Amino acid sequence: MGCFAFICLMDKLNFPNYKFNIKKSDEDLLIFDEVRKKYIVLTPEEWVRQHLVFYLAQEKKFPQSCMKLEMQLKINTLQRRPDIVVYNNSGNPIFIAECKAPNIKITQDVFEQIAQYNLILKVPYLMVSNGLNHYYCKVNFETKSITFIEDLPNYHDLQKNIS
Repeated sequence: MGCFAFICLMDKLNFPNYKFNIKKSDEDLLIFDEVRKKYIVLTPEEWVRQHLVFYLAQEKKFPQSCMKLEMQLKINTLQRRPDIVVYNNSGNPIFIAECKAPNIKITQDVFEQIAQYNLILKVPYLMVSNGLNHYYCKVNFETKSITFIEDLPNYHDLQKNIS
């Protein structure tokens, strides 16, 4: 995808507008990742992930210091990387987000992917997004059920709802 075509694609996400630090390397566009404190190749999925990081931090007041991006998880013998895991003030995971590129449809497979991560992390809140469509879920471990919710609570309320 050419640089111009990708820039056109970047304007179409269903998030507020944020100001990103983007630069061009020899062959790639790079975006500065505020959580990992380094430049990352700007793929369509990364564009969604970075928007979601800003959305969580600015709109939902999630501290960036409580976020981990693409952390490694071992599921059976496989290495997996959830896009965003958020921890509470006690260091326990409370939220997982899985990001897909805008051209990827959110299917049952995507929900099964995040559910696999949650077998290990056991968080009460999940989010799946392709930048255009966002789905939020609350997990009830007592009833072993998942409920879709309209919106994600802010960080303070999310922690309060867990207690």
